[in-house]
Amino acid sequence: MTERQDLNTDELSVAAWIARTLKARGVDRIFGLQGGHIQPIWDHAAQLGIRIIDVRDEGAAVHMAHAHSELTGTLGVAMATAGPGVTNCVTGIANASLARAPVLLIGGCTSRPQANMGPLQDIPHVDIMRPVTRYSNTARVPEQVIRELGDAIAHTFGDLSEPGPSYLEVPTDVLRTHVPEHMIPTDWIAPPQTRRVRPETDRVEEAVAAIRSAKRPLVVSGRGARNCGDSIVRFLDTINALYLDTQESRGLVPSDHPSVVGAVRAAAMGQADLVITLGRKLDYQLGFGSPAVFPQARFLRVSDTTGELIDNRRGAPEILAPVDIALDALTDALGNDVGARDGDWLDGLRGKHRERIAKGENNPAPKTGSDGKIHPMAVFEAIKAVADPDYIAVADGGDLLSFARVGLAASTYLDAGAFGCLGVGVPFAVAAALACPDRQVISVNGDGAYGINAMEIDTAVRHGAKAVFIVSNNAAWNIERHDQEFNYGGRVVGTMLRHSDYAAMATALGAYGERVEDPADLADAIKRGLENAPAVIDVVTSQQAVSSDAQKGLGFVPDYQALTAWDDAERKRRELA
Repeated sequence: MTERQDLNTDELSVAAWIARTLKARGVDRIFGLQGGHIQPIWDHAAQLGIRIIDVRDEGAAVHMAHAHSELTGTLGVAMATAGPGVTNCVTGIANASLARAPVLLIGGCTSRPQANMGPLQDIPHVDIMRPVTRYSNTARVPEQVIRELGDAIAHTFGDLSEPGPSYLEVPTDVLRTHVPEHMIPTDWIAPPQTRRVRPETDRVEEAVAAIRSAKRPLVVSGRGARNCGDSIVRFLDTINALYLDTQESRGLVPSDHPSVVGAVRAAAMGQADLVITLGRKLDYQLGFGSPAVFPQARFLRVSDTTGELIDNRRGAPEILAPVDIALDALTDALGNDVGARDGDWLDGLRGKHRERIAKGENNPAPKTGSDGKIHPMAVFEAIKAVADPDYIAVADGGDLLSFARVGLAASTYLDAGAFGCLGVGVPFAVAAALACPDRQVISVNGDGAYGINAMEIDTAVRHGAKAVFIVSNNAAWNIERHDQEFNYGGRVVGTMLRHSDYAAMATALGAYGERVEDPADLADAIKRGLENAPAVIDVVTSQQAVSSDAQKGLGFVPDYQALTAWDDAERKRRELA
């Protein structure tokens, strides 16, 4: 038997310096999957009390770091060994990139003496990661690694570009190299000072003039407006505008605020004459800002990053500043003079919004589909009946996401995002339950999306992540199945699954599992899941319950716009041109 030895005792090795720097930057957990290339960092981090959340797939580790960052406002850190360990992270990093989430991935790579000789798990990680990161580099000089680590972290928070993930790898022989203290300046380790830039006075004056001249103003929030809810409410109360949130900014404004008109989204977008975007890109969810979708609007754009100011439609003006600071400056400058509004338009859309909400409340969603199986909306009705008011909601799926956007009323909400990244539901919820142990976490997943990271239920069990994972088990990739059935001559190919027993799988992994086939049993089952979390509630749902996204053509992928109605409008605009 080989005698036990300790090869990682140098407290001034590069690996030790990395762990100390992460600790100093407030990192209290790392999500990852072990491997020899990263073992020196892994070990030193654990010795310093940084919690290691070991997962079953590296991609899930990145998703967890992403969710941790979103919920805590801090750096999310993932770690993966060389070769397939790093390449398994590409999808998660790409998702964090589109979400502009501050995530740091530390990867392993071969030792310098073995480079370019065909060593184990050697592949150009840096080149692979570069298109989906803000920073991607190999740190080869031992005494410079901590400086480069600081650069990577700075990029994640958008200090040198827009926020988003960074990738840094360090050869294993460099990790073991001794670097004396006098070679590491203390400012490389200490957290940087927070910078809060005030908006330019001229831009504020231009924005005030635009707001005063508007008759039908509409405010739309996004990622860059997170944590700015109080400022947004004060601004809305002042300017008398309508308001729409988006998936990435749910819960900033109370749903009963008079400006909220989510139930008449299309009309608000189509009739507004001034659209004020707050930290929001004009991506496919907002019709790319096209005149076909916003035929009467000029744009006023506010963000702390240029990427959310200049995409697709330019603002007049554009204000580069933190959203809360910019809104407070605008509110103060407007005072009591906000200009004249089209009261009929405001009151009319507010009234229609309230009517539709009331209609939905007075006419509960069907309990079953035409095939007698549970309707997905019944799941959300049951959640509403048993969940705490401040629960954290996670939604994952294609077809199911359309139902979830309407049915999940939580103020804290995460989903597959602009990347449409299926598979985030389980890892996001695991990270949420660990980051917020005093709050209920409920993850609702389509069965297809759930299968991508279902093994992370094991991670939830091992680390005590007390989330409830609800699976809408309709035995299909249903938005694609519907597309095939109605747009491809009824040829349904490769989109059917099975009503697999996900509750039994959960039980085998050590979690609580329960299958539900009667909608009357849903609320009690979810309640038992909350009491025995981590838990999987496997709900046999109907394929015949067609989502609004399927009906609007999202699965079909029209030529110009994501939805067929917008695509038709875009075609008409082009024909006129």
